[in-house]
Amino acid sequence: MSYTCVITDDEPIALEILEDYVRMEPGLELVASCRNAMETLAVLQHRKVDLLFLDIRMPRISGLEMMRTLPEPPAVILTTAYPDYALEGFELDVVDYLLKPIAIDRFLRAVGKFRARSASTGTGSAESPGFLFVRSRGKWVKLAHADIRYIEGLENYVRIHLEDKVLISLNTMKSIEEGLPNRDFLRVHRSYIVNLARPEGVGHQLLHIGARAIPVGRSYRMRVASRLKDFLI
Repeated sequence: MSYTCVITDDEPIALEILEDYVRMEPGLELVASCRNAMETLAVLQHRKVDLLFLDIRMPRISGLEMMRTLPEPPAVILTTAYPDYALEGFELDVVDYLLKPIAIDRFLRAVGKFRARSASTGTGSAESPGFLFVRSRGKWVKLAHADIRYIEGLENYVRIHLEDKVLISLNTMKSIEEGLPNRDFLRVHRSYIVNLARPEGVGHQLLHIGARAIPVGRSYRMRVASRLKDFLI
């Protein structure tokens, strides 16, 4: 799936770096590169955009001020040299907050968060699309929700267990969790998310999926017990 995007930054070097990163990512289509908020507003008036890479400190109108003027803003990844605006940015529901200089791996993680959010919302559709895009071994892989048995967190990585293989992706558990439908998946531990159709047995603080016993974290037990009621006869 391809997503349209716009880059807004008044620093020419920062703009060029982001343009290069976007061109390296086959799932992104660059619609425009803008030097200020006014140029960006002009683009958004005539073109629907999925994602906006937005600098904060710019002449006349800041990125955050511009966001507040948009009745239906696209998804936004903030790109800035200043950490002071992080709280304000997340109050505006931005996807991610990237501090300059922006490394390529950090850029890709932010795009991964955007893809996960888009998949969970169906890019505006009321129905979940039934699949998730994750980046593994340098490419984006489309995974059907039904094929995922469980997901295991490994610090900055996740291990996605499928029927016949395991994929490792540079991602966070929070980002993956946001990209999965709540009705089908449940986080049962700080390090585990399970497909609720997959447990074959329930033991003492454990869920059994095949030969694997998944621990249920102490802070998750009440929620897990409540959700499993829907599956018990």
